[in-house]
Amino acid sequence: MSIAAPFDAPTLIACKRDGHRLPDAGIDWLISGYTSGVVAEEQMSALLMAIYLRGMDEHENARWTQAVLASGERLDFSAVPRPTVGKHSTGGVGDKITLPLIAAVAACGAAVPSASGRGLGHTGGTLDKMESIAGFSAALSGTRVRDQLSEIGAAIFSAGQLAPADVKLYALRDITGTVESLPLVAASVMSKKLAEGTDALVLDVKVGSGAFMKGLDDARELARRMVALGTAQGVATRALITDMGVPLGCTVGNAIEVAEALEVLAGGGPPDVVALTVRLAHEMLALTGIDDADPTQALRDGTAMDRFTAMVRAQGGDLSQPLPLGSCTETVTADRGGFMGDIDAMAVAQAAWRLGAGRSRPGERVQHGAGVRIHRRPGEPVAAGQTLFTLYTDTPERTGAALAALDGGFAIGDTPPLPRPLIIETSP
Repeated sequence: MSIAAPFDAPTLIACKRDGHRLPDAGIDWLISGYTSGVVAEEQMSALLMAIYLRGMDEHENARWTQAVLASGERLDFSAVPRPTVGKHSTGGVGDKITLPLIAAVAACGAAVPSASGRGLGHTGGTLDKMESIAGFSAALSGTRVRDQLSEIGAAIFSAGQLAPADVKLYALRDITGTVESLPLVAASVMSKKLAEGTDALVLDVKVGSGAFMKGLDDARELARRMVALGTAQGVATRALITDMGVPLGCTVGNAIEVAEALEVLAGGGPPDVVALTVRLAHEMLALTGIDDADPTQALRDGTAMDRFTAMVRAQGGDLSQPLPLGSCTETVTADRGGFMGDIDAMAVAQAAWRLGAGRSRPGERVQHGAGVRIHRRPGEPVAAGQTLFTLYTDTPERTGAALAALDGGFAIGDTPPLPRPLIIETSP
């Protein structure tokens, strides 16, 4: 289908609706027009749904990513006296890995800028978690980020003017049922991560019930596309495909996940969170050429905690203040003894979202103290009457819907379930 300039939104929407490739200049016009307000929210919503249903080929995907990247500035860390490396997860349940990971990598000699977002769909956002720390601010200028990376080696900050088109698209996808679109996920992730301007990038591509990609083939395709997008821009890029059939760790929410991340930084924490943190740290350090550092030791000896504490303090946060926890609690107990079976990550995510840990419309405030604590992990023995889950919220009227979401998301069996591999494969 041939479309000539000047462009208009209805024609481009119809082009994608009918399964045709969007023209390069048309993509540029759409992204620029949406960012400036020329393309209306309703029109972009229709286009996103058309992309969700019809997809985008690799050429379209690359052009869309470049247009979103070009909507804002690109950070320059050439003056930072450490190799820079980024990390991104495609979104999971209980995925607080960024917090201990960037501190461990910084303690090992690299610099990790983390331009982060808020919750999207059922997944928690890193900014929502970090802003549960009293006084913490993610509003950092580019100069402030560079200075902090030079001094501390880590910074978690709002994307701000990095790919501002994606900031708008990200919020719109969240409320239009288009979050799971493979090309839109790839473009969203890579536009932000390329705008960070790092030398290298490691991607954690989740697969399973609690991930945007439910099947392994889709996860592989997403990983392949993102690695190709990064490599084409001269950024050394690697992807790990990891399991998200069950939640990561024992907590799902905001402040409750920060508390668990602090346990990892103190040398403890759930084994799966520690294992994934260490593996991703090794991958990040390898891409920057740092081969003689041990992230496991950084977690054990307190140097990673020192980096995290310094980062939080530099951004106005006060870890001496207690983290918020919902004032209303509800427990789920075992109706029989046996072994905890697999826990459906999506069911737990939906429960946390209904408790107030997520948002249902752009700009809505989350409850930092809302969430779910998992007391028995898959395979662990369970006694009748034992507490399996604790739900937290400040609005008790939410608990009924949260309990309904959790119902059927777990089972107790006579034998433990088969172990699940946490790290499935690496690409490339």
